[in-house]
Amino acid sequence: MPIPPDAFFLDHAAGLPLQVQLRRQIIASVTAGRFRPGEKLPSTRALALHLGVARVTVAQAFAELVSTDYLTSRDRSGHYISDSIERRLEAEPPAPDAPRFDWDSQLEGRFGRAQRRDRERDWRRFAYPFVYGQADPALVDHAAWRDCAMRALGRREFDSLTGDLYDADDPELVDHIARQILPRRGISAGRDEILLTMGAQNALWLVAQLLLRPGASCAVEDPSYPGQREILTASRARILPVPVDARGLPPHAIPPGVSAVFTTASHQCPTNSTMPLARRKELLARAQAQGFAVVEDDYEFEMSFAGAPSPALKAIDRAGAVIYIGSFSKSVFPGVRLGYVVADPRFIAEARALRGMVLRHPPGHMQRTLAHFLSLGHYDAQANRMRRAYAQRREVMLAAIAHEGLRLASPEATGGSSFWLATPEGVDSAELAALLKTRDVLIEPGAAFFAAPSQGGSFFRLAYSSVPADRIAAGIGRIGAAMRELSAHSGAFVSISSA
Repeated sequence: MPIPPDAFFLDHAAGLPLQVQLRRQIIASVTAGRFRPGEKLPSTRALALHLGVARVTVAQAFAELVSTDYLTSRDRSGHYISDSIERRLEAEPPAPDAPRFDWDSQLEGRFGRAQRRDRERDWRRFAYPFVYGQADPALVDHAAWRDCAMRALGRREFDSLTGDLYDADDPELVDHIARQILPRRGISAGRDEILLTMGAQNALWLVAQLLLRPGASCAVEDPSYPGQREILTASRARILPVPVDARGLPPHAIPPGVSAVFTTASHQCPTNSTMPLARRKELLARAQAQGFAVVEDDYEFEMSFAGAPSPALKAIDRAGAVIYIGSFSKSVFPGVRLGYVVADPRFIAEARALRGMVLRHPPGHMQRTLAHFLSLGHYDAQANRMRRAYAQRREVMLAAIAHEGLRLASPEATGGSSFWLATPEGVDSAELAALLKTRDVLIEPGAAFFAAPSQGGSFFRLAYSSVPADRIAAGIGRIGAAMRELSAHSGAFVSISSA
């Protein structure tokens, strides 16, 4: 690919000859690796026109660089970065490091400290990646998504997509969310009660920024979603963990004086337990009596395998205390990065203003593409396909878990695309994960989910969204073998079948 003219610049007021400036700039770009051997430079005419100098100035600079072997000249073709320059650079010792700017004195580092460090970015290279939230491309309707993207790029719609929406959202997508998505959770909402976000993580950040003033307290489930804890930790809020039981968050255990309660009522993260209706009503009653907001992350409502899912907290909220968060990451694919918040119009107006300061709005093309995906029936077809595939994978994984004698920590859980398991006494899930990683298997150890990471050593999560059904049993077999190996050292392994 030829180097464009706008990769070059000259300072006409620098007092240094322009030809010298050009030579130095090319040499610096070559040694820094920005210009690479074999790349073609602009013609002397085009570069002179761009720089506003005489053509002879550029020609003389090029000639000097040819004589020093930085450039080569080819008849009727032009000038190129010399192929021999790479060998010269390899032979030259590196230049001494210049003093670096002291960023440590400028940054607190609180965002980096809050982040998880146990996730494997290159998870696809593993044969058995039992990690949560990743997609199986075979289940995604690529042709349908491409068709919807092309529709959004059509001339009739493209003109509107090229503009800045300021703080507005695509009205078609908002309309489809209001009419197609929310009613399935029992939620009725107007356009002024819906805000689009860059996924659930962005929604949680907006909510935390608005609800948690300096010194405020919030209650969270324990264990809970690690990404939520990252956000709350960075917000400097006082985080009060509330241990969950087999029915999710117990409302009576919520400490007094909190500004907000964060819950995953439909599929508790990571145990997958479901909060019963009576407990949901109790939580809403306490919110009304104590004056705290309820943040409901309904991250996986589509994946229910035991009849109709329970109504969302937002569906039975009459006081308007619930802030509902939904996402298309699980039902479409994670890379779509679109979600939404449903709340009282006053809250949405403030959240819209905050979002506008940070990112204006999610990309218009992505919004309109998703709107087509919903309106043309592709979303429902894909969700049904995923539901069938996940139901099969769940059945296969349950059988494999039982066969290997592994223990479910939440046997009563019926939904979601993952299982929460307990290790035998004496087996640490982090140690288990490290051993399995050497055997082409990824699992999620439990430490990241707990307020006190030491409590997570006895638990781990297995997800099956990205693992085909025909590979699950073999992967679980490797987990069982590793578990028995570690248990033999502690002498503590007791399987389900022999308990």
